[in-house]
Amino acid sequence: MRIVLQRVAHAAVTVDGQETGSIGKGFLLLLGVSDTDTEEIADKMVDKICKLRVFADENGKTNLSLSQVDGEILVVSQFTLYADCKKGNRPSFDKAGSPQLANHLYEYTASRFANYVRRVQTGSFGADMKVSLLNDGPFTLVLDSETICPSMTH
Repeated sequence: MRIVLQRVAHAAVTVDGQETGSIGKGFLLLLGVSDTDTEEIADKMVDKICKLRVFADENGKTNLSLSQVDGEILVVSQFTLYADCKKGNRPSFDKAGSPQLANHLYEYTASRFANYVRRVQTGSFGADMKVSLLNDGPFTLVLDSETICPSMTH
């Protein structure tokens, strides 16, 4: 599982001109699923993200977690995070999970975030989405299950 996390002041996603999700202060998460990902890996990734201390405390230090600042989450599916650009000029997506697995883990992961924060919004799996955001910082992290939970990945 690969996740691009952006700390945002606000973010929204639209499909065909209709807003499907929006948040205020929190995380915009672009989530990619590989063919070896599992619910157990998703649980570890969710736990790690929700415990990250990347919001400023009263002294300006990045010392507070998402729940400590009453933050929200917007999760957007992003299979292109598994693009392989080694050969030629057209990316290969062979390592991306099948649509069935990816959709299941996308929905599962979004539902698990609800155990940590009061508001979780999503995009629309497989749709052509337009994402807007105001990156706060900017503060962007790339999380990969191969480094977060190496004993669980192949």
